[in-house]
Amino acid sequence: MENRKKGKSQSFLKGAAILGSSMVIVRLMGMVYKILLSGMYGGVGTGLFNSAYALYNPLFMLSTAGFPIAISRTVSESIAKKRYRDVRQIHKLSVPIFVIAGLLCFLAMVIGSFIYVRVINAQNAIFALLCLSPTIFFGCLMSIYRGYFEGMRNMTPTAISEIIEASCKLFLGFTASLITMKLCMSEYNRSGYVLGVKCASEAEANAATIPVAIGAAIIGITLGSFFGFLFLFIRYKKGGDGITAADLRSSPPPRGNGVIIRTLVRTAIPIGLGSIVMSLADMIDSTLVQRRIYHIMETNPDALVNVYGSLIPDEVLTSNSTHTYLYGCYGIALTLMMLVTAVTQVFGTTALPSVTAAWTSRDKNKLKANMETVIRVTVLITIPSGIGMSVLAEPLLSLIYSSPNVANEVAIGSKVLAVMGISVIFIAISTPLCSMLQAVGRMDVPLKLFVIGLIMKIVVNYILVGIPEINIQGANVGSIVCYGFVNVAAMFVLCRETKITPDFVSILIKPLIASIASGLAAYFSEILFDFFLIQKIATLFAIITAIVVYVIVLLLIKAIKREDIVQMPKGNKIVKVLEKHKLIR
Repeated sequence: MENRKKGKSQSFLKGAAILGSSMVIVRLMGMVYKILLSGMYGGVGTGLFNSAYALYNPLFMLSTAGFPIAISRTVSESIAKKRYRDVRQIHKLSVPIFVIAGLLCFLAMVIGSFIYVRVINAQNAIFALLCLSPTIFFGCLMSIYRGYFEGMRNMTPTAISEIIEASCKLFLGFTASLITMKLCMSEYNRSGYVLGVKCASEAEANAATIPVAIGAAIIGITLGSFFGFLFLFIRYKKGGDGITAADLRSSPPPRGNGVIIRTLVRTAIPIGLGSIVMSLADMIDSTLVQRRIYHIMETNPDALVNVYGSLIPDEVLTSNSTHTYLYGCYGIALTLMMLVTAVTQVFGTTALPSVTAAWTSRDKNKLKANMETVIRVTVLITIPSGIGMSVLAEPLLSLIYSSPNVANEVAIGSKVLAVMGISVIFIAISTPLCSMLQAVGRMDVPLKLFVIGLIMKIVVNYILVGIPEINIQGANVGSIVCYGFVNVAAMFVLCRETKITPDFVSILIKPLIASIASGLAAYFSEILFDFFLIQKIATLFAIITAIVVYVIVLLLIKAIKREDIVQMPKGNKIVKVLEKHKLIR
């Protein structure tokens, strides 16, 4: 491996472009996957699916405990100091850490699943939870290699492994779910039983089949994580890491195992705890939303039913699964939101090694440029996306969830998305900000901010979700309060620690102006196109109009800088065209 050709590290924007492109593909596949499942299984099936992830996310964060980010940061720092032997030693030491953590948290999820289904009053979610649990172990194995390659500013292996995961989830998962559904319904048609349980009607048979079919769909996710790990393992063994024999000869002797482990642990613990705390937000949404709605249906059901009228099906009301159904409607809106947060998560991943290298070398100008680029690119995507989702909530969800089986869920979810579009702006921006704090050595700050934010979210969720007229919308308001605080505080601490004040007009005000113009264009063009086009076509034209207006306004107010574009693939050619028309500075 030492004799392999030296690899080339990627700039922030090039790495973000590679990882971002893969993430868009992954999220689109995930969206198609969820659309297909929602069309077949409705709000209840979506609620069961999301409930499984609500438990999985904090346990996965616990199993990795911030080590992928710690590895990325420590590898990047070691490369900046040309300590290549340390880089190899970091990888060697990470293997047993992740294997043991993955096994322990896999067992914890299996055991915890039986407790969690009682807490959320959804015993039939057990199939989904158990089928998802092995993903924790394989996810930990992938983390060994993802953090390592990302620290070397090589985002390609991570990108490919994510596409492999998503492909298996979509094709294998949906196929397994479809086969399961058909076998169970065939059994009912033949014998009147489903999995040994007597069913009085086809609707009852369908309800009994949905939890098992969702579990089968999740098997595709587990298989995807296995094949994703297999690719990374083979890629590392066959392709190496880009460190040459000359690099190793010129490198000082590696630090002792104890020193490296202590460095990783000191970095990983605050990062991991911060990640765990914020992943608990999903569990809080799942648990509090469902329990508070369950409480409303026990104490004042008419008040909640009056809010939605006939949008809640009778079979949902009679089966006492209104809380799962409404959480599924919330999850339908969440599918769009996750597209935006996934992209900014990419910016956080690619920003960390770039900012770490600038901070380690004490290059203040480069550090300022990197910070501004990260924030500006993040804001350029999050603000228009959030505003667009708010103003086009109903037509957007109707566009992607076209099955008549989920028409009621879309009607409820569109109301959720109108508020969620604002919350996604705050949620998405928090990830790159906290990554930059970690890059400059303040790993403790995100944890402290997230704990305070989480307490705010719990209080707001508990109060607002318990009000029948607000119900699931309370979770969105809780997110705005929580992440709004985190962003403002994180920016303040980042400026104080680096002694750098970003150009807020360039990174915030100008993108906001262009986003508002884009949102207005989307809103009014949707109304206009609706007069002479069918809604789906009108929505597509409204989206295109909004994008065109956004780009034009960005260029007119010179919100994009030359150095941002140069870092992109083919950036120099793009710059020449824009400079020719005096559209960048």
